[in-house]
Amino acid sequence: MIILGASGHAKVIIEIAQANDWTIDTVYDKDVDKVEVLGYPVCHDEIPPQATCAVIAIGNNKIRQQLAQDHKTSFCAPLIHPTAIVSPSASLGEGTVVMAGAIINAGAKIGAHVIINTAAVVEHDCVIEDFVHISPNAALAGNVTVEKGAHVGIGANVIQGVQIGKQAVIGAGAAIIEGVAAHAVVVGVPGKQIK
Repeated sequence: MIILGASGHAKVIIEIAQANDWTIDTVYDKDVDKVEVLGYPVCHDEIPPQATCAVIAIGNNKIRQQLAQDHKTSFCAPLIHPTAIVSPSASLGEGTVVMAGAIINAGAKIGAHVIINTAAVVEHDCVIEDFVHISPNAALAGNVTVEKGAHVGIGANVIQGVQIGKQAVIGAGAAIIEGVAAHAVVVGVPGKQIK
């Protein structure tokens, strides 16, 4: 596999790949100042078209989406930390990463290139669209929908049945008790739209 990105998020993904006995062929990053990450040399050349599957190791949703559109390589099956709990009835898209201690429950549908970060909880029948980031310790109750490119901040809680619009940002520790519009920024307890 190849890793696209060589920052802190890449370190976590590399260790998940190692824990699953995946072979990391190369780490790529355009930043020429990055020369090594966790013992892997960083390549700055273009990715060869015959490259093995890739995982995008970039936390920023917009950059991750742009890389997925720009690169003509295949993307890996979901990469899941061995301590994560993923229901057998859940579905996960290509390039998605599930970090340590995360829980994805029955009937959840997770799109492509999604980050379910450390100890996040995605309850039954949630729908998480492509390029979403669910931050560490965030908890989504059942039947929540998070639309494409949205970001749920660290420690945020979302009650059941709520819909979070595309590219919305939920602030750290927020309590979301009603729907969130596309592109909105919502913070606080209870959550209030500030932008």
